[in-house]
Amino acid sequence: MMQYLQRLGKSIMLPVACLPVAGILMGLGYLLAPTTMQGGDASGGMVILGTFLVKAGAAIIDNMSVLFAIGVSIGMAKDRDGTPALAGIVAWFVIQTLLSPGFISVLVGGDADPAFNKINNQFIGIVSGIVGATCYNRFAETKLPDFLAFFSGKRSVAIITAVISIILSAILFVIWPVIYNGLVTLGESIVSLGAVGAGLYAFLNRLLIPIGMHHALNAVFWFDVAGISDLTKFWAGTGTFGETGMYMTGFFPVMMFGLPAAALAMYHTAKPGRKKVTLGLLASAAFCSFFTGVTEPLEFAFMFLAPGLYLIYAIMTGITAMITVMLPIRAGFAFSAGFLDLFFSSTTPLAQNPWFIIPVGIVVGIVFYIVFRVAIIKLDLKTPGREDDTVDNAPAEEAAKETSKDDSFKELATKVLVGLGGKENILSCDNCITRIRLEVQDASKVDEAAITKAGARGVLRPSKNSVQVIIGPQVQFVTDELKKLL
Repeated sequence: MMQYLQRLGKSIMLPVACLPVAGILMGLGYLLAPTTMQGGDASGGMVILGTFLVKAGAAIIDNMSVLFAIGVSIGMAKDRDGTPALAGIVAWFVIQTLLSPGFISVLVGGDADPAFNKINNQFIGIVSGIVGATCYNRFAETKLPDFLAFFSGKRSVAIITAVISIILSAILFVIWPVIYNGLVTLGESIVSLGAVGAGLYAFLNRLLIPIGMHHALNAVFWFDVAGISDLTKFWAGTGTFGETGMYMTGFFPVMMFGLPAAALAMYHTAKPGRKKVTLGLLASAAFCSFFTGVTEPLEFAFMFLAPGLYLIYAIMTGITAMITVMLPIRAGFAFSAGFLDLFFSSTTPLAQNPWFIIPVGIVVGIVFYIVFRVAIIKLDLKTPGREDDTVDNAPAEEAAKETSKDDSFKELATKVLVGLGGKENILSCDNCITRIRLEVQDASKVDEAAITKAGARGVLRPSKNSVQVIIGPQVQFVTDELKKLL
């Protein structure tokens, strides 16, 4: 189950990866036409261009549920093929049509439950994607009798998906109001806490990252599942000034300043003989966190080595979020809380004191550095560069030299494959934003020291036969080369 949820989390990131371009387009649009959300006719070349860019970005934001249906169906399918995407969109169309408020009103002979006014949401998109991928995985190789042979194999997937979606729609007809009202109750209970609620959400968001369940929590607060829709309302300019953005703002000081400062603390506390290789790991991850808001390379660098420190990190993230909301500061992101998103979101109508994030972030960075450094030294935590020496571990200088030479994705993939026990030991191979996700036949053949020596940033084993090799933001290119070797 854990492995399935992690794969689902990775699949969700595929459509989420579309959000940065939406944020850039809308950020540029608001910069050129700051009054574009006030209505009226657009006049002047720059205003027209700005309004055009805002609407272009909104085309992505407003159709995220469709993108989730397509992206999840592709990500959860057993192989890369266009058929799962077709099946996912078929499921989405069937569910949206059968559970639309107008059709429900006809069925019940009266007003539809208000829950069905929110049936077009990212949660239903994810469910549609799961249905499409499951049908593809199960029926893509189905063989029918000769007189139905035309509909055999992949052609049967969309047909079967439509049938399953009809059954699912009947089930959702009964349980969706219950699910929706439960999500609304959860959201409202946290929203009613104001700044404390924002801090609680940020704490839980970081705490759930190791098992990939933070995406489910994000769907409640960022998207239109329970009516909060913090992310989409912020970029559409349809939220409430001073409120919308409170579930995103607190991540900016942490991702831009707090985590890089934590990386500096880990570097300063590394063993003298390992500082060079530790710098190579942490410097690029820190820059990635500051500039783009991608934090996985840093978080996974100490998450399992020092789980107590990770808990402290989650608590400090929650406190930071609470403080930024109280100040007040409001900013939003289309992808993650890095400098790029801060820059482009600063001109949006609902941004409030966005550049105050920088002085706040500097203070947060100082606090993170002190807390991390003291905790690492006092508790003797095995953060990067402080691991116990074993005969299996390569000396730091040798590892650093090997890593610096290894600038070829193909060479890195070749060495990783050897460390994984060869291609005969690989059952499946895929990747998320920073990690190669693999299923192996014999876990005892996996040589973690060899994989790390090759240039990987770490190795995780979520389950008996599941292995994750942490590469960083360039993981797709290494995975592509690895798949070629397989």
